[in-house]
Amino acid sequence: MESIEHTLSQFLPGQVSRRGLLQAGYSGLFGLGLSSILSGRERVAAAEANSQPKPKSVLLIFLSGAMSHIDTFDMKPEAPLEIRGDFQPIATSIPGYSICEHLPQLAARANKYAVVRSFSHEDNNHTQSAHHITTGEKQPGGFFDKTASREDWPHYAGALSYLRRGNEGMPCGVTLPNFLQAGPLVWPGQLAGFLGATHDPWFINGDPNHPDFRVTELTLAQGLDVVQLGRRLTLLDEINRQQRRFDDIGQSRQMHKSQHMAYDLLTSSRLTQAFDLKKVSDSVRNQYGRTIGGQSLLVARRLIEAGVPIVQVNMNGWDTHDKNCEGLKNHLLPPLDQSVSALLDDMEATGLLQETLVVMVSEFGRTPKINGTQGRDHWGPCFFGVFAGAGVQGGQVIGRSDATGAYPSSRRYTPNDIGATIYKALGIPLETEVQDRLGRRVRLNSGEVIEPLFTAEIV
Repeated sequence: MESIEHTLSQFLPGQVSRRGLLQAGYSGLFGLGLSSILSGRERVAAAEANSQPKPKSVLLIFLSGAMSHIDTFDMKPEAPLEIRGDFQPIATSIPGYSICEHLPQLAARANKYAVVRSFSHEDNNHTQSAHHITTGEKQPGGFFDKTASREDWPHYAGALSYLRRGNEGMPCGVTLPNFLQAGPLVWPGQLAGFLGATHDPWFINGDPNHPDFRVTELTLAQGLDVVQLGRRLTLLDEINRQQRRFDDIGQSRQMHKSQHMAYDLLTSSRLTQAFDLKKVSDSVRNQYGRTIGGQSLLVARRLIEAGVPIVQVNMNGWDTHDKNCEGLKNHLLPPLDQSVSALLDDMEATGLLQETLVVMVSEFGRTPKINGTQGRDHWGPCFFGVFAGAGVQGGQVIGRSDATGAYPSSRRYTPNDIGATIYKALGIPLETEVQDRLGRRVRLNSGEVIEPLFTAEIV
């Protein structure tokens, strides 16, 4: 996989690499423009904020490639073999609801989460569908495999950065363990889109399960300590004051803010410690599973605890066009079952689950009928999502699909509704507007909150 810096340079010409901007030793902090990552605008007035419920955090588990709904959380045991597949259903802690036999731990914890089985949209393309899920809106001007651009709708973290800066130097969003791309094709919906590079989430490209895992962006250059860094920042402030007489005021202020946020990041012990899994006991790490996905969820939980409001964990490999059931059984479902179950237990025990909306979803579902290579293909008309925490009433199943899992047979929910639900958790009103690249005011999200998640009243 190409580096993130190279990837971003392909469609963000002139942008400096994120890693170069964050390393304190780079040019002695002169010109340390973190504007491509973390800057935000104070867009939410204090009076408005005080009138809203306390904002929650969001942990988005994105199963990229798309998990089969029929083989997991929406099984069809009465359907013909070519529809129902090889797996048997097992009972969950929700009376009358069964899921896949290869998800026994999640079956036992069904009282902790709610399942929506009637998600639907019109796309069967990975990139357009992923954009729809991770932004809550369709990709503007979308077409098959349209790569990421500054025309895209903003990722949830990008919107949050635009509206409300992170707390105490924390980024508004972190995505790990990878940046989604296939060769030169960069998946849209991962960045801040038309809100600009200033509000892009922060990407961690590495395997937290690797013994040498470390985030180099949080490492001071050799020979530089925090005291020296502070002195350099003081000198930089003086230089900035002189430059303001000659530079555009708006651009100068943005650079000044970015430089201070860089300093905040580099001196934030909470953020640094969140990534340091060497300080986590072996028993806890083993509960999550010693896999890239399991340890990424552990890091995500620690980032939420440290104060990062939005964390996205990309779990890859779910594009099962061939040998679907074999791949799910032997490689995909067991580690997912272990890691997500450990996450729910851990967050409940620490109280984080009450303050964090956990969403597990794919960009679409899989075809009801198994294909000639024993796989399932892309299917946007019907898929599922799992929700927990932040007021979600666990132990319920919302929505139904038809006898083959092809289409919703009850109220249809869309990715726009996922977006509305996420924004509700973040304390962002649905009528919120942002400014696009042409200076027009546009509504951030056009969906509706999935209210049954919070009321347990099925509609």
